[in-house]
Amino acid sequence: MTARNMTLDVALAEAAERYAAANPASAARYEEACRSLPGGNTRTVLFYDPFPLAMAKGEGARLRDLDGHEYRDFLGEYTAGLYGHSNPRILDQVREALGAGIVLGAPNRFEVELAELVCARFPSIDRVRFCNSGTEANLMAIGLARAVTGREKVLVFEGAYHGSVLFFKEGESGPVNAPFRFVFAPYNDTEAALAVIEQHGSELAAILVEPMMGSGGCIEGDPEFLGALREAADRHGAVLVFDEVMTSRLGPGGRQGELGILPDLTTLGKYIGGGLTFGGFGGRADLVERFDPRRPDAIPHAGTFNNNVLTMSAGVAGLRDVFTPEEAARLNANGDTLRGRLQQAADERGVPFRATGCGSILGLHWQAEPIRRPSDTEATRPAARALSHLEMIRRGLYFARRGFISLSLPLEASDYDGFVDAFADFLDEHREVLSDGATARAGPAGGERGPG
Repeated sequence: MTARNMTLDVALAEAAERYAAANPASAARYEEACRSLPGGNTRTVLFYDPFPLAMAKGEGARLRDLDGHEYRDFLGEYTAGLYGHSNPRILDQVREALGAGIVLGAPNRFEVELAELVCARFPSIDRVRFCNSGTEANLMAIGLARAVTGREKVLVFEGAYHGSVLFFKEGESGPVNAPFRFVFAPYNDTEAALAVIEQHGSELAAILVEPMMGSGGCIEGDPEFLGALREAADRHGAVLVFDEVMTSRLGPGGRQGELGILPDLTTLGKYIGGGLTFGGFGGRADLVERFDPRRPDAIPHAGTFNNNVLTMSAGVAGLRDVFTPEEAARLNANGDTLRGRLQQAADERGVPFRATGCGSILGLHWQAEPIRRPSDTEATRPAARALSHLEMIRRGLYFARRGFISLSLPLEASDYDGFVDAFADFLDEHREVLSDGATARAGPAGGERGPG
């Protein structure tokens, strides 16, 4: 332990001081933003102390901030940036669409092709509807389930995030959540979840679950657990909804395709719009066709930008030409390799650390304890998380403060090597303070499903 970094808190304070001194343009932009935006912010997840970097440009897998620093982008816009920045094939398609008009107020030539691509890609989706965000997709899926079942209750999992008005802590809803009647169960606990389903089965409209929790800590769902939810939904006549807003990138056919467990409805968002605003929900034909306006009992579903030309065109180019099944397999294999290399680097240095996730989505947790549900991540020390974030930024690597990483297609072997080298350098510099007061790791991370 160096004389300068006597404690984790001292190390963090020094890192924050260096960060502030190195980024005066971002600091000035933040102060200006605070005059018109609450906390200088209109998207909570992008805020972190002492102030967030403001980016000026992105190209490929690189970002440049207002102060002129360049970063390898390992955040990937929280999975929406799958294609990297300014993918040339997508740009060409969008430019073509721009030239033909973008607010036509009518069906356009791109939406059918995008719908066909989505239905062909994801095995549970017979029919699909488009909207404008993953939040909206989940709201519509819940609404559809309630309408077709005539029931009100929705089972969600503690610590889950399904959108800005569908945010759940341990056993309670967020303060601005939509006012559905929610019941709660712990993630990856089959026995407890089935008990809740048995208790509420006759009133349960939907079971809403991510096959890998994203915002909850990048926690992989046990196949046994997810399979039990499928069987229980069938037994009680509830609609099983897979939130694949993030996880649809985890295989050529989404996470459902990898697991072979098919939900009744799937919600989508993020990258499927080619990097533009997108949401979608689809599934069994008998469910989604309730939106067919030719039916006398049709459910209305409006939205000015549901079929907006730019998103539809960018989505077509992305799914058809760029994120092919082969590219999906390649990217997710890269993620699994990176996760293992990071875990190995920490293990070799005796630093308590857990790399979680699946495929191209990773979570970094500074703790020894296994992680199977969001409450398990409470063992991670916030100061260690913040220190690693600021120090990796100093080394030219950009990801989320909470340790969230999502990979993009333009990342190259040298980028992955650079991340591992920077991570190892950070561990070497701060090994003592990262280990001080933490228990030794008990066994390899692979001993529990969820961690790496």
